[in-house]
Amino acid sequence: MAKSIVSLPILCILLLLSFSSGGLLKLANGQDKTWCVAKPSSNDTALASNIQFACSQLGNLGLSCDMIKEDGICFNPNTLINHASVVMNSYYHAFGRNIWNCDFRGSALITISDPSYGSCQYP
Repeated sequence: MAKSIVSLPILCILLLLSFSSGGLLKLANGQDKTWCVAKPSSNDTALASNIQFACSQLGNLGLSCDMIKEDGICFNPNTLINHASVVMNSYYHAFGRNIWNCDFRGSALITISDPSYGSCQYP
């Protein structure tokens, strides 16, 4: 059985083309909707820091994080990972859904599965 070998220069060109054509996250069926959520392995300190950062940046745009306050639509479940995921995704969405807007010092990941639940709808 013959093996297909792609040379490093060709691989680099393909990688560059994928970034210039909208990124690596576009699926074959045209699905390009993505969400940013907290990695399950993230510690509480990182999650709390992510909430503070994302909410401060959203506030600079005139947006709020009221959705994770006690009477907010995304308050429950009342966990750091849930609250962080909601505001991290809001930040990711507000700043253009770029890969670099979903890093949060390595404590985030991009998903193609909609994390919305009940009345808490992720943009």
